[in-house]
Amino acid sequence: MSDALSYVYAVGRDLTDADLADLAGAGIGEGDPRLVVAGRLQAVVSDVPRAEFEALSLDDRLEDLGWLAATARAHHHVVDSVGGRRTIAPLSLATVYFDDDRVRGLLDDGADAFATVLDRLDGRAEWGVKVSMRPGGERGETPAERPKTGAEYLRARRQALREGDQAVSRAEADAEELDEAVRALAVAARRHRPQEQSLTGRPERMVLNGAYLVDGTAAEALTALVASWEDHPRVRVELTGPWVPYSFAALEGAS
Repeated sequence: MSDALSYVYAVGRDLTDADLADLAGAGIGEGDPRLVVAGRLQAVVSDVPRAEFEALSLDDRLEDLGWLAATARAHHHVVDSVGGRRTIAPLSLATVYFDDDRVRGLLDDGADAFATVLDRLDGRAEWGVKVSMRPGGERGETPAERPKTGAEYLRARRQALREGDQAVSRAEADAEELDEAVRALAVAARRHRPQEQSLTGRPERMVLNGAYLVDGTAAEALTALVASWEDHPRVRVELTGPWVPYSFAALEGAS
């Protein structure tokens, strides 16, 4: 039995060794990415240690944040490098197979499904739109005078909470308006869970974390649309991308 498993980064078609020329030693664990070919499809793979990536070991490894971060960085570097040259369908982090023959089986069995995904992604990129409340948007107005009694304090507190709820509702309505406008420019859209403030490192509350699959011909219109929201009084809008379309690479019918 080999000490290595085949780690799959992405699947494409018409890939050549030249597309991987600058990736020597850039794979997981400083492995060398290579192509596994079956018919018109190619998988970008590299060898990874069986001891780290077998199911039971992997469960433990995924709890190691340092290992997980290093693995994710290498995975995304390979995908972004190849995806910058060719249309590819990126696979999820830590997708491993027993050997290259099993990878060829994946390509043979999923040939039609992969072709459908690659057709959908061709000439398109993923863009992210994040909408957050501007600082102070969740808080009501500070009372002009300090409450003199407990009853006054409670009334002021309830009023502040009502105003905060209203501010959140208005920001969410703004986000829905922008989302609808971006969807009109996009081929497909996904809603991700808004990121917690502990992850963003910012005090603002996020009310929209959207991903959009956009034709290259519509990218300029998208950036112009987002720019038109730059001075919005209630929300701050952030546009990210273009990215390899991770959010839209799932095979139809896949769980």
